[in-house]
Amino acid sequence: MAAIYIRQAIETDLPRIMEIINQAKALLKADGSPQWQNGKPNEDVLTEDINQKHCWVLMVGNEIAGTATLLDIDDPNYAQIDGNWITDGVPYTTIHRIALSADFRGQHLSDFFFSNLISLSLQKGFSTIRIDTHALNQRMQHLIQKNGFEFCGIVHVEPGKDGERKAYELQL
Repeated sequence: MAAIYIRQAIETDLPRIMEIINQAKALLKADGSPQWQNGKPNEDVLTEDINQKHCWVLMVGNEIAGTATLLDIDDPNYAQIDGNWITDGVPYTTIHRIALSADFRGQHLSDFFFSNLISLSLQKGFSTIRIDTHALNQRMQHLIQKNGFEFCGIVHVEPGKDGERKAYELQL
């Protein structure tokens, strides 16, 4: 079996990252979720993630199998929550824009990806990790809960009902 690990994304990874993001957008659409159906994340957003050194790729051997953004700055969308965070006023990382290539689905690689992102958060000195997803994104909710995150409430990433996200937190 090939080595499975994460590394920081670089600019030349962008075409493959966009391919994976577009596959995820199609899957979300097929599942009936409006998440990621408004044009974002797009190339500009992901280029910024790469330039800010927040974008990570899941590698299987020499092939990019997934992508995620790990922010180590406060997410302004998390300032207001209909509910309660487990921690308040504590620095945290946030997992955003996580997606796995259709070529690698069904291999439980998302578990490796989450594990590596959690470990990376700890290495960076953070013991609190947050993530959100749309209420109709059942796949992601399953992965989030499977990896120990607790539901905390609803945050808004954009106006309107489609902008509501179920917010989760993991305190290590």
